[in-house]
Amino acid sequence: MNTLIANFKMNMSPEETKNYLITFLSRYESDKLDLTLCLPYTSLYVGNYLCKGKGIRIGAQNLSDEETGRNTGEVSGNMLKGSGVDYVIVGHSERRKKFKEDSKAINRKIKVALKNGIGLILCVGESLIDRNTLKTKEVLKEQIEGALKGLYENELERVIIAYEPIWAVGTGQTPSAKEIDSAVKEVRKVISDDFSEVASKSIRIVYGGSIDSKNVKQFLSCKNIDGFLVGHACLDANEFLKICSLVR
Repeated sequence: MNTLIANFKMNMSPEETKNYLITFLSRYESDKLDLTLCLPYTSLYVGNYLCKGKGIRIGAQNLSDEETGRNTGEVSGNMLKGSGVDYVIVGHSERRKKFKEDSKAINRKIKVALKNGIGLILCVGESLIDRNTLKTKEVLKEQIEGALKGLYENELERVIIAYEPIWAVGTGQTPSAKEIDSAVKEVRKVISDDFSEVASKSIRIVYGGSIDSKNVKQFLSCKNIDGFLVGHACLDANEFLKICSLVR
């Protein structure tokens, strides 16, 4: 069963989310996809209410790296769990760049999420400069080892790694299937070296970066990925339904 994750980012009010989901759910066939919708905090309740019993998981897009305290504007792992969240995105390139989140902060967030029974969607990926200077493997190794430091192997069962090259996020540019396979092989090698070959084979890895219904087919041939993380294209219900039908 392919994994498909939708990152709605900072889009849609609760009312807009409701209208979107009514349209989407009326045509969605859920039997052949492991689908997670990562909604804005303000739409988590709407998502849980409308998707209940539909075989769809609800995800958040961020969480605090602390459990509680004087953190105005932050949302804790316990709050997310109480909101019915199954997964949370950490390490997205937008968070790394705009909010200066480093591997130590991402590692703390991962541990908070796991402590609260929430699964992780860990985003990793290289910049255009890294790609052009042949540092992709080095960057992936640093990001993965920094994020997963101190985890037990059994905790990887709750971790999905999303390979999202920074230069492809929201740009319309995409790597070739060969480039994706090469990067994902490196991800699995890091997991194998740091944990075990069994963990390397079993951990789910998805590709993200300017995915839409026009190009997703070319990536279905990638042998080492388990699905996709979709950004902008998921905001149009009809477009996302097309992607779902192609991937499942």
